[in-house]
Amino acid sequence: MKDLLRTRTSLVEGVENILNLQAKLESDASNKYLAMAAWLDRNGYANTASYLYKQAEEEREHFLKVFKYITDMGGIAVTPSIPEVQQEFASLKEVFEIALQNEIAVTQAINKVIAKCRAENDYATEDFMMWYVAEQREEEKNARRALELFELIDENEAAGKFQLDVQISKIG
Repeated sequence: MKDLLRTRTSLVEGVENILNLQAKLESDASNKYLAMAAWLDRNGYANTASYLYKQAEEEREHFLKVFKYITDMGGIAVTPSIPEVQQEFASLKEVFEIALQNEIAVTQAINKVIAKCRAENDYATEDFMMWYVAEQREEEKNARRALELFELIDENEAAGKFQLDVQISKIG
């Protein structure tokens, strides 16, 4: 049956596989942001928690966009399993250090998808992925901006924690 389905799609198997990996990465990113937001809520950072709840939802939308693309192209989209994610963080700053690392990892994965598309002459999927390239520039910029605020505002002071909570929530 898989061979019959393969004839009904322009996605080559290698592109379909790497797109499924990208969908999983986007889904995992959503769960990581959700855990970060919950930690922020528990630790009194209500504004920043709200910001990361929105990020979690945005990552879920990114996941669904890839997932739907695979099915729209006649491929087989694989529903990803939900792995354990980090629930506790040492500080507000650590949350954003990890967020930036995650965004860089997503950017690198997107680059691999595009490289695979080029190797397979899959221009339609490459075009589809260009939206993610632009989105990732924004995501990395926002994560870097959050970390820059820690250079300007002292996280170790009560007023600093409040200011960080307010200012980070205004990013983007």
